[in-house]
Amino acid sequence: MGKIALIILADGFEEIEAVSVIDILRRAQINVIVCGLTSLSLTGSRNIKIQAERILDEFKDNFDALILPGGSKGAENLKKSVRVAELIKKLNLEKKLIAAICATPAVVLSPLGILDGKTATCFPGMESEFSKKIIFSQNRVVVDGNIITSRGPGTAIEFGLKIAEKLVGTDKAKELKNQLVA
Repeated sequence: MGKIALIILADGFEEIEAVSVIDILRRAQINVIVCGLTSLSLTGSRNIKIQAERILDEFKDNFDALILPGGSKGAENLKKSVRVAELIKKLNLEKKLIAAICATPAVVLSPLGILDGKTATCFPGMESEFSKKIIFSQNRVVVDGNIITSRGPGTAIEFGLKIAEKLVGTDKAKELKNQLVA
């Protein structure tokens, strides 16, 4: 059985960060499940409508990675979800892959304490939301243990490739990078 990645979209999500990652991971033969936080029909930060495959509360399957796109409104909506917080904490305890980009490392992950003692990045300026226990990096993509963080829309392809590398290996990620001319 192949790897499974769950990406959660909330209204206000950053479209580039979501669609780029979904595309890259599917090219890597990873089963990507697109879950809407509260509905199947979602509207991104640029008013692009996306249809999710499932609603988060209905998703009970096991998976290998959790991906949280940013967008300031999307991140705030994810932060309000008790279910999202529970999933993040559970996956972190299990050392499963958690990947967050843009505002979500600061808005969603930092308050949960799972970045404490780790190096992470986020959308420029959002690092002010990081606790003093987080080591901020300006790198475009940062991996520390089971957590991948990234800066924003312009880093989405690198972010997706790093997730693919962690799930299916360096060789497949390099192959994808070449195919994408990234």
